[in-house]
Amino acid sequence: MGLFSNPIRTLDDLFVHTLQDIYYVENQIVKNLPTMIGKASDPSLREALRAHLLETEGHVARVEQVFAMHGQPVKGANCPAIDGILAEAEDIMGDCDDAEVRDAAMLSAAQAVEHYEITRYGTLVAFAKQLGRADCAGVLEQNLEEEKLADAKLTGIAEARVNRKAA
Repeated sequence: MGLFSNPIRTLDDLFVHTLQDIYYVENQIVKNLPTMIGKASDPSLREALRAHLLETEGHVARVEQVFAMHGQPVKGANCPAIDGILAEAEDIMGDCDDAEVRDAAMLSAAQAVEHYEITRYGTLVAFAKQLGRADCAGVLEQNLEEEKLADAKLTGIAEARVNRKAA
């Protein structure tokens, strides 16, 4: 049966699986962000990560809402992609002796996570619309827009000071 615990035969099955994937992803981020916050030396980066932790907790709640709206139990599905991105982030942060270079590494890692989330939420919104679930799409679009804003904020922090200081 491969990676997936249940066969994926329909777009609805794929929607539910992808929802389980993003649920796992968001919960992994909630677990990992406090470490990044603790290691961040740049105050604007630290504050952005703190704000995103609160936002991510809201994302978890919205995904749980979509499970309920779609009549599915709340359940995560292991996501090797996010596990790999987070493991790489941990490794590179551990290899950085300089706090300013570590901040740049954390920004890079955080943006890799954001980009993964953006692709997943974009896909979920498209699937929900195709399935005639505009209600689910609307909730998921809120998360998608917040992920895009978080990515833009991280880019701004990187370009305004963190990357320059790391150089």
